[in-house]
Amino acid sequence: MANVEADPAVSRVTTQLGMTVKRSYVARRITLLAVAAMAAVAATTVLLVTVQNQAPPPRHQLRVERTARQVSAAGASATAIAITPNGRTAYVITVGGTVTPVNLATRKPGRPIKVGDSASVIAISPNGRTAYLPNHGVSGNGDTVSTIRLAVGKPGGRIKVGADPDTMAITPNGRTAYVGNYLGNSLTPITLATNKPGSPIKLGFKPWNLAITPNGRTAYVVNNNADTVIPVTLATGKLGRPIKVGRRAVAIAITPNGRTAYVVNNVGNTVTPITLATGKPGHPIKVGRSPNKIVITPNGKTAYVIDSREASDNVTPINLVTNKPEPRLKVSKANAIAIAPKGGTAWVLSGSGTKLVPIRIG
Repeated sequence: MANVEADPAVSRVTTQLGMTVKRSYVARRITLLAVAAMAAVAATTVLLVTVQNQAPPPRHQLRVERTARQVSAAGASATAIAITPNGRTAYVITVGGTVTPVNLATRKPGRPIKVGDSASVIAISPNGRTAYLPNHGVSGNGDTVSTIRLAVGKPGGRIKVGADPDTMAITPNGRTAYVGNYLGNSLTPITLATNKPGSPIKLGFKPWNLAITPNGRTAYVVNNNADTVIPVTLATGKLGRPIKVGRRAVAIAITPNGRTAYVVNNVGNTVTPITLATGKPGHPIKVGRSPNKIVITPNGKTAYVIDSREASDNVTPINLVTNKPEPRLKVSKANAIAIAPKGGTAWVLSGSGTKLVPIRIG
């Protein structure tokens, strides 16, 4: 269970990211270039922080608290968020190719870090030293993954991967990252100790999203075009039998015990649970309109699903013991969510990505 802490947005910027249906290659490029143009206007906007020193409401309640604490994520529209393993810092991708660190204890932003200008995903290594951002191949970035050295807040080198890298996941032991190359129909492994790419794993389809099991042995890759999830044995690159899910599957998360995957279906407004031991899908769980993101709490009790940012109540908690949705949470125009690895709080990018809203996890 959870309760939400929210407050009015401190700034308002239009974003063209967070769309819930996969665009064609050409349309994706046109949109990204338009976003880069918007960034020229937004680049000078500084990060703002607003804090009200009011005690949080009682836990285990799903209700809106409009007077609770709220943090502005960025003066420009933000599109993705990741939290360091120690739970102290959130790194937020903002329009214009910058990543802004936010100290979650003090609610103060740090200096923005300029990286590639087409990333929509950010992943942080389990040792907390490096952030990785796949680039889509526009504006000279090529088909690469940008890196950030988090200790010094500076961009590192770029890692060459396949065509149109669009998603990635890191193994729990922190040894390897796997990058989904949308137009390359493949996964590229990266050895994180050296940041060297390995030979790609051929998929034969365009990977939309992926998640890796807690034992690091298997990746489950979303095939948005076929409404399936494909298990991939990472040691051999062998593909398993496709698992049928709902229409336009767009996101996936795996429980900490490795027993169940939950797949978000954008069309039909459902989440499909998959029993990984058998590869069998379960009964779809009804959520809000046009869902597109999902995270699972470290205790494995709750999943949070982000609905279309145009929806009025657009975060749906799911009780993973019963696989039943809980009352939806009103978080205005949410478009991304992340949970600190040690739990306690989920952080939602809302207001079209102009603020960070904490959800207290019970």
